[in-house]
Amino acid sequence: MNRRTFFLGIAGLAGCARDTRPRLNVYNWSAYVGPETIPDFEREFGVRVRYATYESNEELLAKVFTGNSGWDVVFPTYNRLEPMRSYGLLAPLRHDWLPNLPNLDAGFRAPAWDRSLAWGVPYMWYGTGIVYNRSVHPAPTRWADMWNPALKGRMTMLDDPEDMLGACLKKLGCSFSSTDPQELRRAEQEAIRQKPLLSAYLNAEVRDQLVAGDVLMAQLWSTTAQQAIDAAPNLAFVFPAEGFPFYCDCAVVLRESHRARLAHEFLNYLLRPHVSARVAEATKTATCNGAAHALLPPAIRDNPVLYPPPDVFARGEWPRALPPAAQRLRDRIWTEIKAS
Repeated sequence: MNRRTFFLGIAGLAGCARDTRPRLNVYNWSAYVGPETIPDFEREFGVRVRYATYESNEELLAKVFTGNSGWDVVFPTYNRLEPMRSYGLLAPLRHDWLPNLPNLDAGFRAPAWDRSLAWGVPYMWYGTGIVYNRSVHPAPTRWADMWNPALKGRMTMLDDPEDMLGACLKKLGCSFSSTDPQELRRAEQEAIRQKPLLSAYLNAEVRDQLVAGDVLMAQLWSTTAQQAIDAAPNLAFVFPAEGFPFYCDCAVVLRESHRARLAHEFLNYLLRPHVSARVAEATKTATCNGAAHALLPPAIRDNPVLYPPPDVFARGEWPRALPPAAQRLRDRIWTEIKAS
């Protein structure tokens, strides 16, 4: 072996050197951290983060349900906490490892779904409504406006059975969280009647189609809608008059994780006011962190899409976790809708 070959071999070994830093595996919704959130955490704590994203609670649950997913921290919506806890998927939170919990807004320090914050740290919250192109006349004000035949092929609904069926239920004057089989079957018929008018069932990926003008009206989460509006000022958003759901996504530690302390360090890091504020500002989300909210510029802090005023807020409801039988019926109905 000559010197050149020897030194090239050494260089190759150095280039393949194994990263020995501790690793944390984080699975989150798309567009839910700022550009510096993960790199800053890695630098400060001397770790590497494996970070990936999903687009629905169903996608998340399919990954973690086996209890052998490889993820440490995930962000389910609040009404998935109880089912996940009952299946043994969640590790209880150690409050002594989360000294930044008092930074949460008072409304999220003892939420109805987890009074003692035993299982999840409230992260960001939002509502579901209608984002639309301002060229649409008259402008939509109700869920019923999404059954407009004049917009055939230019509308989308969420690829999410809870939200999609919920909108049909509210259109009928029923509770978003109805468990009544007759009401759910009526909602199914509304969805089947609407389906030929839609171009697709889409989640966050509809954002680009709205910006391009290919889609003129979409059922969408307020945070994703605001991201689209920022890119295309000809878009607007409304919380429908019949009523609408609120949601809160929570950071949780999976029971399968072997990195519980590091996972808590990450949750505590996200609770820092300036970290949470930077996430909310960068991604146009509504933070559950009261100390962070105070740091936001007025244009975001007072944005009625992200933080609806009291009269609009009063029309919203927080969907509850459903009994297993009702959830099975909803799942069956959703399959029938997609197959129709």
